[in-house]
Amino acid sequence: MTVRTTALDRKAFDHRMTAPGTDEAFLAAALPFLAEGLAAPDEPPPVAIAAPAKLDALREALGTDAKEVALVPHTDWYTGSAANAVARAAGHLAAHAGPDGRIHLLMEPVWTGRAGRSARESAEWMRYEALANLLFAPTSTTALCVYDTRTTPPALVASARRTHPDGGAYEDPLRLTAELDAAPLPGPPPDARHLAAPTADEIRSWAAGRGLGTADAELFTTAVLEAASLAPVTTTLLWGAASACVCELRLSHRVDDPLAGFVPPPTAALTPGQGLWFTRQVCAYVDLRPTSTGTAVRLQYG
Repeated sequence: MTVRTTALDRKAFDHRMTAPGTDEAFLAAALPFLAEGLAAPDEPPPVAIAAPAKLDALREALGTDAKEVALVPHTDWYTGSAANAVARAAGHLAAHAGPDGRIHLLMEPVWTGRAGRSARESAEWMRYEALANLLFAPTSTTALCVYDTRTTPPALVASARRTHPDGGAYEDPLRLTAELDAAPLPGPPPDARHLAAPTADEIRSWAAGRGLGTADAELFTTAVLEAASLAPVTTTLLWGAASACVCELRLSHRVDDPLAGFVPPPTAALTPGQGLWFTRQVCAYVDLRPTSTGTAVRLQYG
């Protein structure tokens, strides 16, 4: 039997999941969760972030209580990468949560219902789900992640069970992220551009020559320089073309923190000087891999 504490004495992130296979099963999990949030002391109204059809079902089932729950289409919340989802959640907690981050969030990521999602993309979302247990551990937030088995492949549901304490197969987040990072990256192509050190002019010019518009070339350049601020750079490699320009930086020092670039900065504004946080926010993918002499940081824009 699981005993849940009240919002007043709970001091840890409560990260749950549900894997419904029918509309009825979804409502059977969602309605008690939202009712728990409505009854919790010192909490703002709960938020349900889900597919429009699920929001319609919730609105009908809640009746007059629907006006007490914030209903958000998941395409309005999940608008980019996993790192963007971290920023959105952290920003919402800072702006709207009660004391210690108290709020109930029902969350259905868009990726669970999208066809053609690559293994690369799925792995990044699993990283986000695993690291959420560490990133939001200091908060009293309660989250219920929805994995609809009608739209989510069985392998992804199984992975989700490894990242949620109530999933039945929970694993230590650091062990899981280490497993993800053990997957080798494909090598750079033979024609990759080599630079001894990244300079703004060279990177900007290369990106523009590969088809990025002025604003995107500037963001790509800043993302590279922010990643380069982690440690001295020994080699810079550039390849690809719009909208998938890639830069790999070989750093002389090891970067071992699995949360590097995921911890929100003090200010919500995205500005240069935020290091790997900035890089993760503007790039589709950022990978860190140990090398014999330090760390390789590979970023892909778009």
